[in-house]
Amino acid sequence: MIVRFAALLVVWLGALAFPAVALAHDQPETKQSRWVMADWMMDTFFIFSGLAVVAFLAAWKAGHFQELDRMGSIPLLVHEEDYYTPEWALDEEEWRNGDS
Repeated sequence: MIVRFAALLVVWLGALAFPAVALAHDQPETKQSRWVMADWMMDTFFIFSGLAVVAFLAAWKAGHFQELDRMGSIPLLVHEEDYYTPEWALDEEEWRNGDS
């Protein structure tokens, strides 16, 4: 147990210390190095958007998007007390007749 804790402590301290080493060096300035940041951002965008499309298609094929119009009206059927309208707004003349 103590060996695992010591190993975990070493890994944790290394994870805290090594990002500072990565930030300490200068980026080489070439025509290709200017596009490195854009390349990984584009790759990440395409990977995550592709995964999102696959997840959407899987949910669609599983039938999770059926009868959405009926599901959207369920919260409208719940009758709750009006917590948001202040008392002074209900005292106005247009509310006395029940017209809104």
